[in-house]
Amino acid sequence: MRHSMRLIGALAAGIVPSLYAQTAAAPAEPLRIAVVSFQDVVSQTNEFQRNFADLQKKYDPKRQQLKALGDEIDTLTKQLDAQGASLNDAERATRARTIDEKKKQAQRLADDAQKDFQDEMQQLFNSTATKVGDVLIDYAKQKGYTLVLDGGELQQGPFVLYTVPSTDISKAIVDAYNVKSGVPAPTSLPAAPAPGPATKPPGAH
Repeated sequence: MRHSMRLIGALAAGIVPSLYAQTAAAPAEPLRIAVVSFQDVVSQTNEFQRNFADLQKKYDPKRQQLKALGDEIDTLTKQLDAQGASLNDAERATRARTIDEKKKQAQRLADDAQKDFQDEMQQLFNSTATKVGDVLIDYAKQKGYTLVLDGGELQQGPFVLYTVPSTDISKAIVDAYNVKSGVPAPTSLPAAPAPGPATKPPGAH
């Protein structure tokens, strides 16, 4: 789960450029620029928060299964360490083999669960991001913006090296999307995995 925010950032990188293309196609007029953290906008919408919480709940049984298997491996390992001197070679080998098989089983379960979670996270993000993108474009047109830049820390480019707070329309887009979707704010927010290190150009702060 700790890689979820990195995954979201990568997905956003593939979606946001298409929004720039649509914005850039507008006829020439006085330049009016806005900044948005697209990844944050998508992940902060009520709809995404609700669906992300549901996704985490869906994988709770898998996490419990992995925890139980891990606890069993710990118990068997401690027993082998404590009783190893009193066991014959065959018994020690049998117990060690059992522990090794359970470790491999746990790794397979963890790998499968991680892949399934990431696949569903991708579908969840893409579904919400496409609709958020439509709202962003409508909002930009209504407000007369000629260019919208992504200032998100995990976005690979373009980079925003400086901006004033008044140009950031991220919250306005979140609010506009929440109104359009009609999804109420969740009563409790899911724990967000820690994001990976942001990549910035030399000299960026």
